[in-house]
Amino acid sequence: VGFFTGASMGAGVVISRYFGSREHDKLSLAVHTNILFGLLTGLVTAAVGVLLTPTFLTWMGTDPAVLPESILYFRYYFFGVPAVVMYNITKSIMNAVGDSKRPLYYLIFSSALNVALDILFVGVLKGGVEWAAIATVLSQLASVVLCMVHLMKKGTVYQVELKKLRLDRSILGEILKYGLPTGIQNSVISLANVLVQSNINSFGALAMAACGVYSKLEGFVFLPIMSFSMALTTFIAQNLGANKRERVQKGAQFGLISSIIAAEAIGLALFLFAPVFLRAFTDDAAVIAIATRQARIESLFFLMLAFSHTVAGICRGAGRAFVPMIIMLSIWCVIRVAYITIAMQINHNIDLLFWAYPITWTISSAIYFVYYRRSNWLEGFGGAHGHVGGEAAPECEPANNAAESEV
Repeated sequence: VGFFTGASMGAGVVISRYFGSREHDKLSLAVHTNILFGLLTGLVTAAVGVLLTPTFLTWMGTDPAVLPESILYFRYYFFGVPAVVMYNITKSIMNAVGDSKRPLYYLIFSSALNVALDILFVGVLKGGVEWAAIATVLSQLASVVLCMVHLMKKGTVYQVELKKLRLDRSILGEILKYGLPTGIQNSVISLANVLVQSNINSFGALAMAACGVYSKLEGFVFLPIMSFSMALTTFIAQNLGANKRERVQKGAQFGLISSIIAAEAIGLALFLFAPVFLRAFTDDAAVIAIATRQARIESLFFLMLAFSHTVAGICRGAGRAFVPMIIMLSIWCVIRVAYITIAMQINHNIDLLFWAYPITWTISSAIYFVYYRRSNWLEGFGGAHGHVGGEAAPECEPANNAAESEV
């Protein structure tokens, strides 16, 4: 899932560039190639996931007490993976042309539907864990339907027509060029997180529950960080396509500062009030105690997490997707896993495991800072000032009133 989500970011960069340079024929080719590519890869991922779920969970050292229900849940979840992939694909298309409101509205509807279906299937009808997964799948499918209905409306330069769905070799090559590094990065980081989870599992059910609860809170931190990162990718790709280099530099600076401030403000609130927030998810005092320790070790370093992700988004928008891939894989995967492996051998203490995240965020931020200040990242697309051809669009002006340029 992480791999294909990353690949959709590459498609967003390609679409943003062609939208910014007003090359509408190539824009249409990119949109239709992206949708068909997403549909095919989503189906393949679902098949692999359904077949290999028991193997994956066994490799992770999942507690035998929860293994049967874990297998049941994840198998149903993997049936919905095509919807997850297609939502990311369709969302990336709308974001790439400056329309960030509709994906938000559709996601709000999908989330509300998920909650309602959970209450109905599990709370009222007393269904098992598989019905929680079915609720998730149905809500994700609803968001995809809403996105596709909008994209198929006539009168936009990015209109989707089913008869035009095909894999254009040249466009697919561009999508993979900018998306493959991010896809590889996401998938390998996910694999590293599986190894981290395996170490968490070694501390028993309480630690598993605590880290699961904490991850829900941390998800709120990732929202503004990833929002700024994705917005900057679109903003920079559009403006480089339109040859607006000064706007690119100003936007990058503003996005970096905003992302860091938002992340650290949330981190400070989490540091101070972690036990209060955690009680929204559990009333187990032992679980809350472990999750609070994790929150207070990691939360004040969220500015580092924000800086790394935001500079990575800037690099992708400028056609430098290979750079964040190398940095993330070397620091967030190799060094993080090596640190955890050595630390757990020396002292089997869960606090040392929690420190793996702030340490690697700080190292990657230092490298990103040097790269951002010293490199010629604005020249990522090559050519004269990164311009990709066509008539330069004025200040990322949307193609019509339906696409409001939020970035």
